[in-house]
Amino acid sequence: MNIAAILTSAGINIAICVVLFSLYSVLRKQPGNVNVYFGRRLASQHSKRLDLCLERFVPSPSWIWKAWEMSEDEILASGGLDAVVFVRILVFSIRVFSIAAVICTVLVLPVNYHGQERMHTDIPLESLDVFTIGNIKEGSKWLWAHCLALYIITLAACTLLYFEYKSITNLRLVHIIGSPPNPSHFAILVRSIPWSSEKSYCDTVKKFFSYYHSSTYLSHQMIYKSGTVQKLKDDAEHVCKVIRDASMEKTFKPSFTQCWCFGGTNSFKMICNEMDIDSVHERAGYTDKHLDARKKRCLIGRSFIDGLKFRLNCGDKECPAVFVFFKSRYAALMTAKTLQTSNPMLWVTDLAPEPQDVYWSNICIPYRQLWIRKIATLVASIVFMIVFLIPVTFVQSLTQLDNLQKLLPFMSGMLKNKFVIQVVSGYLPSVILVLFLCAVPPVMMLFSAVEGSISRSGRKKSACCKVLYFTIWNVFFVNVFAGSIISQLSVFSSVRDLPAQLAKAVPSQATFFTTYVLSSGWASLAIEVMQICPLLYNMFQRVILRVKDDSQGGSLSFPYHTEIPRILLFGFLGFTCSILAPLMLPFLLFYFFLAYLVYRNQIINVYITKYDTGGQYWPIAHNTTVFSLILAQVIALGVFGLKHSSVAFGFTIPLLICTLLFHQYCRQRFLPIFRSNSAQILIDMDLRDEHSGSMGEIYEHLSSAYSQSTLMLDASNQTKCFSNHEDKSSDQSSEDMEKGKEIIQKKMIHHGMLTAP
Repeated sequence: MNIAAILTSAGINIAICVVLFSLYSVLRKQPGNVNVYFGRRLASQHSKRLDLCLERFVPSPSWIWKAWEMSEDEILASGGLDAVVFVRILVFSIRVFSIAAVICTVLVLPVNYHGQERMHTDIPLESLDVFTIGNIKEGSKWLWAHCLALYIITLAACTLLYFEYKSITNLRLVHIIGSPPNPSHFAILVRSIPWSSEKSYCDTVKKFFSYYHSSTYLSHQMIYKSGTVQKLKDDAEHVCKVIRDASMEKTFKPSFTQCWCFGGTNSFKMICNEMDIDSVHERAGYTDKHLDARKKRCLIGRSFIDGLKFRLNCGDKECPAVFVFFKSRYAALMTAKTLQTSNPMLWVTDLAPEPQDVYWSNICIPYRQLWIRKIATLVASIVFMIVFLIPVTFVQSLTQLDNLQKLLPFMSGMLKNKFVIQVVSGYLPSVILVLFLCAVPPVMMLFSAVEGSISRSGRKKSACCKVLYFTIWNVFFVNVFAGSIISQLSVFSSVRDLPAQLAKAVPSQATFFTTYVLSSGWASLAIEVMQICPLLYNMFQRVILRVKDDSQGGSLSFPYHTEIPRILLFGFLGFTCSILAPLMLPFLLFYFFLAYLVYRNQIINVYITKYDTGGQYWPIAHNTTVFSLILAQVIALGVFGLKHSSVAFGFTIPLLICTLLFHQYCRQRFLPIFRSNSAQILIDMDLRDEHSGSMGEIYEHLSSAYSQSTLMLDASNQTKCFSNHEDKSSDQSSEDMEKGKEIIQKKMIHHGMLTAP
């Protein structure tokens, strides 16, 4: 592949980006697309409609300036700490690869180009191999330049990693201390409760914790099989939608009040249950013209309550799992970290995830099945990686025109055209690989769910790691050693020869990695900002289904399991190819700059934060970066050995050892803070709440925080379970609500789905 082919690929991707970004700048101004491009603001009720004017149909870069001017505090408020970590990964990549691009362009690239005495042609016709380290002859004294560049890049990366790790650790501590009281700090999840024929699980839990944790135990919330509870939620959502639509009538606009069910709040406009409707009308002062609408809503609410009672009488099956609440954060932490009995397979305790983060489908999975599920998913992931060798090998065959003519003889005539050759060799292979890789994140998300994760954030984090390992293996290692499946397996028959094999193979594949950055990087950002799937779905709703309601926006959460692996993969390619093929670095640096703007725009406008890991993605980024540096140094050792440069080889070994020591230091210094909360912080928070007198309010809300049937249609309200709710209803409406609440809570206590206070 020559420079012209790589420029053709770059030109195609630049054209795609310009067209899609221009189209996006127009589509985002259309009122009909507000729930696609402003979902988060719509969920926060900050959206606004634009009047019909010419400006709506003219492309403009205004969104770029807004994304650039956004502060980190705004990102933290919009997307949480995970969004800040994601942006910090991009900032780190921009900084380190800016240094690498300058050093390698000034120092390494000229050495590679003039590595051998040969007649050079015009730059556009030069092969890309001329710009790689493979062009340097054996025994060359100029390899010290590559060793020096490797030292500078490693030193810059480790320095930036240290300060970023330290800064994000402080942000995490501030986030924990400064956030409102979190119910997950007072709760633990207990699984594998021993079964007793004489007692229910509820009684067993109460007896155990009342005896062994009598001074700190507060209450507990049993968990039920999700089948019936999910039906209740589906029915309730339908009823709430009907009531919401009815309340939008122009002749009647009731005030918003809360409805209580299973101890939790929901989005009912009114509950009118076991009360005289006419008397309520008289107290509320409704006129006759409002009577029909009022009765309609009350009858709907009453019918739902009756159906709810019927299902409660049928009973739900308890799971051997429970949320147990304690009087302090410190007590919950100590209980979660302590072995409860001499049998580690019984009374298994874990820190509880946040209420909106609970993955209810996996809570009731028997604890004894988890290790089997993890082994099964590991085997399935390995099989999937092996099967994926087929499309990767096919893609690699496209990069070699001789193999392509053998596979597709009818294209022999077309492959004589220079432009077709440039497109096929410089653009087509990476595009095909990107299309195949689109199937990986959903499959890995499924595997992570099967593993039995108890939280949605944990499932997404697990999927993120799986996608990262999968893409690094298939995009880098398999492509490097691609030729046939047999050769890929035979390469690793001798681990001792691995550095030498990598040293031979990586420079030859650097051109493919460059085109992959263009097709999977630049074009993916244009597709990301366009939100093609939500846009098509919105058009289908408005044109085919004639749905004009914008209130359903803001349902997307940030896809960390796809975007973080992509960014880390590009960083991995940048580190490993920096001194081997430095021509990739300018394209890579442009991608990180563009990603910085695009993702900041998406965080502030499109995605909403349903749950947050508290910055747990940064250790993944740190470990991947260190692994990239170590692999780059190992490949450099192999190259220096093949080129018979003993000086460069000898100086690289201390660098490798220092990088490993740096990684071990960061693991000891920062990683424990991401694995668990410190006792000092939790005790200080407990003392602060005790002195402020807010513990009573916290205890009051704990019982409803983890209710399975908390009927919340607005996810943004879920984070306010411990804040003071402002009563916007009238006194009479509050009185009616309290009566309905008492009726339902008594029914739930009677059937054992809530413990009596």
